[in-house]
Amino acid sequence: MTATPVANPARKRMLLIAAGVFIALAVLYAIWWALFGSRVESTDDAYVHGNLVQITPQVPGTVIAIEAGDTEHVKAGQPLVRLDPADAEVALQQAEAQLAQTVRQVRTLYAQNDSLAADVEVRQADIERAQADLSRAQTDLQRRQALSKSGGVSGEELTHARTALKSAQSGLAQAKAALAAAQARLATNQALTEGTTVADHPDVRQAAARLRDAWLAHSRTVLPAPVDGLIARRSVQVGQRVAPGATLMNVVPLDQVWVEANFKEGQLRRMHPGQTATLTADMYGSSVTYHGTVVGLDAGTGSAFALLPAQNATGNWIKVVQRVPVRIELDPEELKAHPLRVGLSMEVEVDVSQDGDQLAPLPQRHEPAWSTKAFSDTQAEADALIAKIIRANLAS
Repeated sequence: MTATPVANPARKRMLLIAAGVFIALAVLYAIWWALFGSRVESTDDAYVHGNLVQITPQVPGTVIAIEAGDTEHVKAGQPLVRLDPADAEVALQQAEAQLAQTVRQVRTLYAQNDSLAADVEVRQADIERAQADLSRAQTDLQRRQALSKSGGVSGEELTHARTALKSAQSGLAQAKAALAAAQARLATNQALTEGTTVADHPDVRQAAARLRDAWLAHSRTVLPAPVDGLIARRSVQVGQRVAPGATLMNVVPLDQVWVEANFKEGQLRRMHPGQTATLTADMYGSSVTYHGTVVGLDAGTGSAFALLPAQNATGNWIKVVQRVPVRIELDPEELKAHPLRVGLSMEVEVDVSQDGDQLAPLPQRHEPAWSTKAFSDTQAEADALIAKIIRANLAS
């Protein structure tokens, strides 16, 4: 008869200890999940994004100078590319001369008003003299007709009196026609000048607009940097003939970057704008932590906006977990202390314990999200040149 083996007390004790450790770990994980894990959604599918400000010419031309290259830091307004200004300078000089000539021509219109008004006065005086001549001729004819009955006036004198009357009548008609023509010329000239000054005359304004257009074309032969940032992807070369809209290089403002984190569908249940996030970059490791804020969730998944969207209605459909881009703004001071580059990988944790609405409207923006003043001085300089030319060609 075989004896029953006695259980090893040491082995039993080790199994109990191991079971106790696993139970303790499970309890600790449950506590951590209840207190922290359930409040956080994380992903390592996150990358730094930023504005790639394209430098594009507004006028055609030949590149004669490139004043900044890749990786160089530039300031807003700093010249980056210069085009040959010869054609633009010729057009600008022609526009300046045309404006000066137009001002002088319009001055002539205003001067003609006085001479035409004086001509009208002369014509009115001519009418008064013609009316006086007509009145004398009528009186003379009446007197001679009365004397002719008694034989005191010859027939020849009577004929001369009638001829003088017809001549006076013709002179009065001519004087009236001349007055009407003078008044028409005056009215026409006044219609060209009434209600305006020389500087505000339509012809002068049209010539000023042509000069402003020529000035802008000349000023656009120098391409400035719209924002502060680093030069990237320079493709332009000296001597190259460029057309409007061609991308010559990019300026990347590294103080305006953000993070686009791609979360799975199931992670978006409690995520909404306004929640806080902690981030780390592979570039710096876990020693540098960024703090950010969720500012919005994209309107669709990445595949929905792809160049060739997935055709889910086909027969060979396979379900794939989709991801939605979530935009996270970073703390500017932390970003300044530890700059990031566009495209760097990030790890993101979002605190989703705060309740809210995914479609809650953001605060109304009272200023543009991004703007530049690099092109604002050109118009003022053109207006100053126009005013100078008008003053120089006005009568003293």
